[in-house]
Amino acid sequence: ANAKRVNRLCGLFLLSACMTCTLWAIMPWFDKADVRSFPFKIWMPVSQHIFTQYMIGYLYQIISVYISALLFFAVDSTTLSMIIFGCAQIEIIIDKIKKVKTVPMSAKLNHDLQKQMINENDKLFTECIYQHQEVIRFIELLENTYHANIFFQLSGTVAIICIIGLRITITEPDSVQFYSMVNYMMTMLSQLLLYCWCGNELTTKSEDLREWIYQCPWYEQDAKFRSSLVIAMDCMKRPIIFRAGHYIPLSRPTFVSVLRMSYSYFAVLNQANN
Repeated sequence: ANAKRVNRLCGLFLLSACMTCTLWAIMPWFDKADVRSFPFKIWMPVSQHIFTQYMIGYLYQIISVYISALLFFAVDSTTLSMIIFGCAQIEIIIDKIKKVKTVPMSAKLNHDLQKQMINENDKLFTECIYQHQEVIRFIELLENTYHANIFFQLSGTVAIICIIGLRITITEPDSVQFYSMVNYMMTMLSQLLLYCWCGNELTTKSEDLREWIYQCPWYEQDAKFRSSLVIAMDCMKRPIIFRAGHYIPLSRPTFVSVLRMSYSYFAVLNQANN
């Protein structure tokens, strides 16, 4: 379910990014200025007055922007897919925990059958513990690989929301530039929401795992199972948290905090501008 949901969200994110690039591409054609302008105001070794040179520069900028958008989407979707993969592994562990059988400690049950059931439960629980440790190592490796990229994206999102919000207030609402900036802001917010939502799902699943372990019939198992359960419960006191920059947890409260911070900075900038 999580995989399908994040797949749909990534599809909407890609659509929003492509729409933003398209609005940037058509913006010069709706410009009322007498001189042709490029989508982005950067120096280029071509003349705007010569149509052939202008088209070369125009296509160069637009193709570069589309490629950049697709590259960023590829990195983001890969990271998000790996986080959801971690969630799926925890769900697999929960399904295994549910398979722990009740072992009635009564004389009516055959001793050999009772011993076999206890051994199967011990083996299954040990397998769950090892798999959980592998999930933790996988998330740590993923965080070490992408934490800096996500941290700068979070920081950049705050700045972009402030600047774009300020420009929206001084741009004509019926212009292409206005809609391109609104769409760009929505794209950045959706990117931030995707990361925070996936990180929140990972933390929630790891907390659910601890509850499911406690709900298994541990009271009808042998001493080995119960001692392993105590150790596992102690190790799972701290849920798995994916952090940007090894500091900022990716969660829903973080998303709300970023929005509040962005609005506070925007209010200060808007007041100073007025």
